[in-house]
Amino acid sequence: MNSKTSPIKHLQQTETLGEQVRKVADRLRQETDLQIKVTSRILGAAAQIAQNHDRLIDEVVDMVEEDLEKENLENQARLPEATNTYTVDRLKKKYKTLREATSHFGVKAKSWDTLVEKISISLPQKVAPTSNFETLVIERLNTIENEIGILRAEISQVLLLLQQFSPSK
Repeated sequence: MNSKTSPIKHLQQTETLGEQVRKVADRLRQETDLQIKVTSRILGAAAQIAQNHDRLIDEVVDMVEEDLEKENLENQARLPEATNTYTVDRLKKKYKTLREATSHFGVKAKSWDTLVEKISISLPQKVAPTSNFETLVIERLNTIENEIGILRAEISQVLLLLQQFSPSK
């Protein structure tokens, strides 16, 4: 009887080992499937972050280009003569008399040289940006900073997921 019970016990232990192997294999498949899903989500999130980053860069570039163009147009509208360098010869060619030139510029001068000096002094070197322009730039930069903060939070979530699902070493 002892010899007959021994093979049965051995057979039951083999089945138990087989079941254990199947369970381990099932767990490995489940973990692999989970890792594939998590990796897919992470890659999707990374792609979204990259798209958002590219969009933000494009917005900043567009904003800077628009602002520079707007500033140039404002400067040109405010000071159409500012790009000209006034000399006595140029003023004499443009205006027939000293009186006509002084009335055009709204400056009192007794000679062409005095007129050139007064015009050069009265022209501002650079037009200061308007407060409305500054406000728009600040608002746009704040919006971009908020979006960057959101992107950082998303990146932190992705990194947290990576740490949770990465195999421990």
